[in-house]
Amino acid sequence: MLLSVVVSAHRVQGYLRAALESVTGQPPPEGGPAGLELIAVGTPEDGPELAIARECAGRDPRVRVLVLDGPRDPGAARNAGAEAARGAYLLFLDGDDLLLPGAVAEIAARLAEDRPDVLRLGHDRADWWGRTQPGDTLPAARNQLLRRAFWDAHRLRFTEGPYGDVVPVHRAAFLASDAGTLASLDRICVRHRLRRTGTPATAPGRAHFAVIEAYERLTAETGGDPRVPAARTAHLTAVLEDPGRIAPADRAAFFRAAGLPGRYAAHRAREAARAGRTRARAAAHAGRKALRARAMRAVYRADLHRPLDPRLAVYGAYWNRGVACNPAAVYAKARELVPHIRGVWVVSSRHLDRMPPGVPYVIEGSRAYWRAMATATYLVNNSSFPGGFTKRPGQIYLQTHHGTPLKTMGLDQLPYPALTGGVSFERVVAHADQWDFSLSANPHSTETWDRVYPSSYEHLPYGYPRNDVLCTATAERTGKARAELGIAPGATVLLYAPTHRDYRKGFVPRLDLERLARDLGPGCVLLVRAHYFYGRSAGTAPGGRVVDVTGHPRVEELFLAADALITDYSSLMFDYACLDRPIITYVPDWEAYRAARGVYVDLLSGRPGDTPGAVATTEDELREVLRSGAWRSPEAGELRAAFRRRFCPYDDGRAAERVVRRVFPVRPD
Repeated sequence: MLLSVVVSAHRVQGYLRAALESVTGQPPPEGGPAGLELIAVGTPEDGPELAIARECAGRDPRVRVLVLDGPRDPGAARNAGAEAARGAYLLFLDGDDLLLPGAVAEIAARLAEDRPDVLRLGHDRADWWGRTQPGDTLPAARNQLLRRAFWDAHRLRFTEGPYGDVVPVHRAAFLASDAGTLASLDRICVRHRLRRTGTPATAPGRAHFAVIEAYERLTAETGGDPRVPAARTAHLTAVLEDPGRIAPADRAAFFRAAGLPGRYAAHRAREAARAGRTRARAAAHAGRKALRARAMRAVYRADLHRPLDPRLAVYGAYWNRGVACNPAAVYAKARELVPHIRGVWVVSSRHLDRMPPGVPYVIEGSRAYWRAMATATYLVNNSSFPGGFTKRPGQIYLQTHHGTPLKTMGLDQLPYPALTGGVSFERVVAHADQWDFSLSANPHSTETWDRVYPSSYEHLPYGYPRNDVLCTATAERTGKARAELGIAPGATVLLYAPTHRDYRKGFVPRLDLERLARDLGPGCVLLVRAHYFYGRSAGTAPGGRVVDVTGHPRVEELFLAADALITDYSSLMFDYACLDRPIITYVPDWEAYRAARGVYVDLLSGRPGDTPGAVATTEDELREVLRSGAWRSPEAGELRAAFRRRFCPYDDGRAAERVVRRVFPVRPD
């Protein structure tokens, strides 16, 4: 076996899947698939990461998962991976690194030339906006390929704690250079993905003083190699001058402890110049913020100085369309568990008719709205609040989201400029900075939110409160939902609910709805629900065989009434799966949609966990699926069961209670 890739899988759930797939997706080097192995290393505390790694291992026999009982230190993980490795060469990656396409083939070709002990790889960095820049010259394991026999012969090991790369990377380079077995590959093979929220290795603090100890250890282990001082000075100076590592208050102490050449006064002058530039940028930012504040209503400016009301919560859903979705379920449970907290809804004046009688509300942009936003302690939304409000210290923002991500979201939309025209990704990220809690319906959602909305909120893996009613529904509740829609007893009810298309205006179903209803016969009812972006009507002719339920206030009631769901890329499928009823995927424009928007789940793959049931890509195929009974066959049932295991693991009817008890101060009974 040519290559063993060791990946440390700690606190990287939003990045790990892509890292692992960047390795397994490489064309095999010499010797076919057996030429490469991937070892993912974590601890029991890395639950989401280990689940991702095991899923990858279940699909690819080249992947192994090691679970350590000891510390979560990257050095320990790498050492354990090296001990378990079987390849001729070792490559150590972090969970936020990527092995770029074609890298293994290039590496194999280069190694075939002279089999060096150390092969330095070309590398770069990419920030959270996708902008790339050359990799730095500091020692790092990710851009060094090491012959395993060489690693073992010289007893190279990563040290534990910060800067654990310093000793083995420098020692390997010195030894290989002396032996004439140090080589380079100029091709960019490895990309390090910078995280907006940073990592312990990049957070400012005195932990970075450990780099000084690392070079003391290197000096001792190399017997005072004369090459160490130059490497030490370059690295320590880079750490000192990085504002993301050494805090300003610690720089003098670091300079003295490091014993760097020159006088600190000269260095302080350079620091003063840098600080001046920082202050200028801060002043410019403050000016922009002040300009925004002046544009707000005077009452809002005044109300920002009022004390927060610990008994006030503001709710919003679907860009102020009324009481709906997860916020509605949280609101209802909060009235039960925390009745001392008053809930107020934000609603657009265009949607006032959607407000249920007796539910308090404020109209977006009104004086009452701005006062509520300024003084409420709790904020709950599945999208965003209007007007660019200023979140105050002490306010608690729960972002519930409104679906499991099938199509790309957040920063993952950056590669799809055709559909994101006018979208400010800076505002997307700034919005995520306001969140204190982010609700997740399943591990897939947690993994995705963690990456595409990079900030320091807490994930709540509780399930979706709006689905509680689906998990606890009785036959009586289902019958009531059908009766309220005027559905005759014994009828088969199919709910057709496609999502919107970013590349198409208006609701234009690629399906003759009336013909399908006729073909299914009088015992079948076809409910049609267009996406809310298209308004309150699907535009079907009244009185026909098709019932337009686009304007129905609660999709959960439609779910209860339906015997099966026909949809395409709508996240409704993940919610409907809670009912364990058939789901039919009708995707006549799969390739166009995937190319225009990008998807996380391959609905057409037929793999358990990806495909929720029967699939049709043409209108004729859909009719055949329905006529033949394939939509409720045992095979479709098995796919649905796997889909539910993946996407509905938390749904048990108590999600709203878990959310309320975590976010609000629930009084003891």
